[in-house]
Amino acid sequence: MTRALSLLSALVLSAMLHAADYVPHDYVWTTQSKNSSESMPCGGHDIGMNVWVENGDLLWYVSQSGWFDANNTLLKVGRWRLHLEGNPFGGSDFRQTLRLDGGYVEVTGGGMQIVIWADVFAPCVYLDIRSRQKREATLSYENWRYQDRPLTKAECQQSSWKWLVPKNCMTQADHIESSAHRLVATHQNTKETIFDFTVAYEHIEALKDSLYNPIGGRRMSVVTEADGFTFDGTTEGRYAATDYRAWNYRCGNLRHSVVRIVPDNGEGASFTMPKTASESMRRSQQWWHQYWQRSWIQSDGTNADVTRIARNYDLFRYMLGCNAYGQWPSKFNGGLFTFDPMYVEAPAADGSPTNAYTPDYRKWGGGTMTAQNQRLVYWPMLKSGDTDLMASQLETYLRMLPTAVARTRHYWGHDGASFGEQIENFGLPNPAEYGKHAEGMDYGLERNAWLEYEWDTVLEFCMMALEAHQYQSISSPRIKTGVPDFDLDRYRPLITQSLRFFDEHYQYLAKKMGSKALTDSGRLVIYPGSGCETYKMAYNPSSTVAALRSVSMALGDSTLPLSRIPDIPLRVIDGDTCIAPAVAWSRIQNVETPQLYPVFPWRIYGLGRPHLQIARNTYLKDPHAVAMRSSKGWKQDNIWAACLGLTDEAHRLCVEKFADGPYRFPTFWEPGFDWAPDLNRGGSAMIGVQEMLLQETPEGELLLFPAWPKEWNVTFRMHASGGRVVEGAINRGIITSRIIP
Repeated sequence: MTRALSLLSALVLSAMLHAADYVPHDYVWTTQSKNSSESMPCGGHDIGMNVWVENGDLLWYVSQSGWFDANNTLLKVGRWRLHLEGNPFGGSDFRQTLRLDGGYVEVTGGGMQIVIWADVFAPCVYLDIRSRQKREATLSYENWRYQDRPLTKAECQQSSWKWLVPKNCMTQADHIESSAHRLVATHQNTKETIFDFTVAYEHIEALKDSLYNPIGGRRMSVVTEADGFTFDGTTEGRYAATDYRAWNYRCGNLRHSVVRIVPDNGEGASFTMPKTASESMRRSQQWWHQYWQRSWIQSDGTNADVTRIARNYDLFRYMLGCNAYGQWPSKFNGGLFTFDPMYVEAPAADGSPTNAYTPDYRKWGGGTMTAQNQRLVYWPMLKSGDTDLMASQLETYLRMLPTAVARTRHYWGHDGASFGEQIENFGLPNPAEYGKHAEGMDYGLERNAWLEYEWDTVLEFCMMALEAHQYQSISSPRIKTGVPDFDLDRYRPLITQSLRFFDEHYQYLAKKMGSKALTDSGRLVIYPGSGCETYKMAYNPSSTVAALRSVSMALGDSTLPLSRIPDIPLRVIDGDTCIAPAVAWSRIQNVETPQLYPVFPWRIYGLGRPHLQIARNTYLKDPHAVAMRSSKGWKQDNIWAACLGLTDEAHRLCVEKFADGPYRFPTFWEPGFDWAPDLNRGGSAMIGVQEMLLQETPEGELLLFPAWPKEWNVTFRMHASGGRVVEGAINRGIITSRIIP
């Protein structure tokens, strides 16, 4: 009987692996939302929208990557509202549906059907509105930047100023022009911006004219056109904590109308605009359908945890796909889907809202990138087969590279590229985090308890380029250079200059503090170093040593010979050998666990690799690793547990990571350590579940379900090195798989 069942299960699984195209489940709401925190994501190309129905009105925010103002805040394009007379969405037939396979949101009820989407191949938003009967309607563009808005010190967290608030700091007003059937809103940055302040503050004015400056004089705009609607004046209003002015367009007999919204972030990128809404819908739906065929995780519905994990994997991956072809990466602290900040956190004890700021607000800046957080958004794209989405992140580093090389030469007189941890989109450290320097100090060093000597995160993005080369090509139709496929030589200067910095800088520091540049055995001395933001003033931190070893080995040239890189430090805990955070350190500043970075992202230890037990000892016995363990935000204990084959731990942490967020949409997660929706929680959750399902050894041997509970029935498709696509299924512990070469 058991054998017969096993054979039947194997046959069923084999059939599942050869099934028709994967179609993700739609996500449906049957009631209206209370406010913007209960919005649904929608987007494409480089546009993200929050869409919701509130008190009978359809509302949506539009964000586009690259809308950086003079303060380096990532502005929203604006908010739109469609009011329909007769409240057609007030009945029991109301539906708001995210059609994942087509990449659009559909709202129906009371004889109305509205479809909203963003074109995948050009920055263009469409609304297709249809009514069974003639209906009066008002379309409004609601803008809170209709006047200059002073920024408080707390509100400056949305910008690169943070606590270095200048006198009369403000968000400048948009310029808005309305005509009978068209509206144009423009935000024009001043020529002098926070870039100019940063250059002077960080003592690099001699190079100012040659430095990359993406925000000075930047001009951003959005055009709105709507069939059958005519301008009907302006009104004043207030939403959440913010007053606004609305430009209203009225239609007296609406039956069918197409609304077209075209934002322009000022990048000057080339793309082909669709000729019609139907053409846009056709080509965008086709792209989204193909997107879902790249990678999937599918539950058979027998286990609620697996069903939730599979659903939330799809929902979060949809959010990432909305910025597939942006010039700028999806930001860890909310991406393109932030909502009114007063709804992010609970009100104060007296009932007053916290963060009562405009919709442009987010913590940790708009043009500032915290690299330790940002990396987690992009690592899962290798196994999901979404390497084309990685280009925006890698290109960002490539744009900053000349500045990183120039500042290294300026401050220290040697070669290499130095990238800070909290780095501006123009390549310099965030000025507020840079700290205060007395005359004669090392102006290249950030005087910051968390960030000093932390330069190694760029190596993760270098490794992404090397790994993407091993996985498959990057096709990026929006890169200005026109490079159609992944070319490792394009990113080789970034990799070599990043390695060269560590080689030359630590020889420079050794000579400055002593008489020899290297140890007697010819090794670098990484001191002062930093184990993430946590182990400070560290000697040979294991996270940095592992990074240098892995990137140098993967690059395979003589830029930084392996013989010059120190060994990963070890220590003994309760009689067992463990990876040490560093040979020595002066203090613990944060709550990261860099002693496990040699497991992930650097994959020196793990399943199918030498000394697995040393890494497991570290996870299980290191007192700091145990004390800091969590599934919150960017924590990656779930990834390490999976990489080490600790199935029970991986199981528990995966369930916690993929639990629904506290807002209405399941993958709008709480701020964690950052802001909502928390994209680095989503990224780390994706990586962890991928590692539970599929790993490979250094020799390329595939390990299926290496940390997956045998009672969790699931099928998956993922990518591996060598351009392989792997499909696997497990049912009652029986594994079936195939590899598509």
